[in-house]
Amino acid sequence: MNYAGTGNEKAVAASDLNRTHVGLTVSFQPDEFTVVFGRIGAIARKEGGVTIALAGVDGTAGLASHYSLPPAQLVYVQPDMLTNTETTIKDLFGKVQENLRSHKGDQRPDTV
Repeated sequence: MNYAGTGNEKAVAASDLNRTHVGLTVSFQPDEFTVVFGRIGAIARKEGGVTIALAGVDGTAGLASHYSLPPAQLVYVQPDMLTNTETTIKDLFGKVQENLRSHKGDQRPDTV
């Protein structure tokens, strides 16, 4: 198996994961037989690797609650919808402000 994420996920090296990724939904392939989908609960950096703890997984039913990954291992991060929405709103608000500034007033005569 050679998992490469989905079209809307962003590939991030395990060594580049930081506190901003905690709480985000991710997918990765820790070994040749397993693909993991989950939400990051914690990230621990240690010499030679990165450990990802999954939120809401307690190790029952054969599911591992944490995975140790080499620094170069790709982790596929789902886009943060709130941040994307906030950026879109800010962009649109900027365009509206620009349009209002460039508008000199209504050039049409008043008709009642």
